Amino acid sequence: MSDETGATTGADAEAPGTGRRVRVVLVDDHRMFRTGVQAEIGRTEVTGVEVVGEAADVDQAVTVITATRPEVVLLDVHLPGGGGVEVLRRCASLMGAAEDPVRFLALSVSDAAEDVIGVIRGGARGYVTKTITGTDLVDSIFRVQEGDAVFSPRLAGFVLDAFASTDAPPVDEDLDRLTQREREVLRLIARGYAYKEIAKQLYISVKTVESHVSAVLRKLQLSNRHELTRWATARRLV
Repeated sequence: MSDETGATTGADAEAPGTGRRVRVVLVDDHRMFRTGVQAEIGRTEVTGVEVVGEAADVDQAVTVITATRPEVVLLDVHLPGGGGVEVLRRCASLMGAAEDPVRFLALSVSDAAEDVIGVIRGGARGYVTKTITGTDLVDSIFRVQEGDAVFSPRLAGFVLDAFASTDAPPVDEDLDRLTQREREVLRLIARGYAYKEIAKQLYISVKTVESHVSAVLRKLQLSNRHELTRWATARRLV
C-alpha cells in the first residue's frame, strides 16, 4: 500500500529464485518515465528489485527517502526544487550512515560533464543515462547496493578528469544564468534536434520547448538557433 508521498509500507518478502533483493526509490519529475521504469525493473519476483517509493521533486524525494530508507535511489539530475544535487545535500546523513547507508545512482537524459561531476561530487555512486536497458539498469542497481561505482560508457572519463585535477573548473557566468532545463534544451538544440524531438525526449510539450528556447536566446543575447549552436559548440556543451 502507498501513502501520499508514494512510499510503500509492509513487510519485505524474499524474491523467489533470485537470491538477491534491493529496495529502490524512483525520483524523476516525469510520471510516465517513472511508470515505465517501474514496469521494466519492478517485477520483484524476476528482478529482485522492489520499488518502495516514488517522488517528483526535491521536497517529495527527501520525504520519501527518509520514510522508506531504501538501499538505492534512482535519481534524476534535473528536478523541481533544486535538482538532484539538492536531494543529495539534504540526504547526506543517510548516505553517511554507518549501518544501512542509502546509496544514489543518477539516471538522467543528460550526458553533460557538469551534470555528471556535480552529482558525483554530491555523493552519488554512479551515473547512467536513460538509454540504458532494463537488464543493465538492474545490474547497475545491485552493483551500487554493493558499494561499486557505476557509469555509462564515456561518462567515467568526465569523473576521472575532474578528480585528477586540483583546479576548480572555471565559472561560466553566461551558462549559470540558465536553469537546468534550459541547459538540457540548449544542448539538444545545438545537436540539431527539432522541437518535436526535444519535447518527446524530455517529456514536455512543444510549446514548453519553444518557451525554453526563447528564454535561452534572451538570457544569452543571441538571435537564433544557429548562433545558439555556435555558442554551445564553443563551450563544448554539444
